[in-house]
Amino acid sequence: MNSIDKYKQLTGFAKNLLNKNSLIDGLSYIASNANEIVGAERCSIFIYDATENILWTTHADGVEKIVIPSDMGIVGQTIRLRKPIIENDAYDNANFLSDIDMQTGYYTQNILTAPIFNSQREIVGVLELLNKADGFSGDDAEFLTFFSHYISGFIELNNLYQ
Repeated sequence: MNSIDKYKQLTGFAKNLLNKNSLIDGLSYIASNANEIVGAERCSIFIYDATENILWTTHADGVEKIVIPSDMGIVGQTIRLRKPIIENDAYDNANFLSDIDMQTGYYTQNILTAPIFNSQREIVGVLELLNKADGFSGDDAEFLTFFSHYISGFIELNNLYQ
């Protein structure tokens, strides 16, 4: 999908996201659209719980819930660096948590992450895409950053109402 088509699709996505009534419904909708637009196999949206110092996701294909310390894994590295990370050979990255692959039976080849910021520029989560056929690019990271800005308001408002 070319860049213009990606951003056109994002406009329709944003309108539909406003109609989601729960965080879980919204996360599922976000994940399926992120996969489709970027061309990844899987998407996880990790929510950052600063009080507990953990990251959790209920939307990780093949697993009911994943909970990790917020300083672990490539998603934890994303929080520390506060910027997207492209890793086109996941097992070569010392931060990669291969035990999650073992739990799920899924083989991760490449990863793209982007932090999700709230309106005060605090991180509220990390958007993670897995396994794009030709690997992830700088253009993918730029788009995912833009995409994370779109979804940040939805996540922030849901966190306030819970």
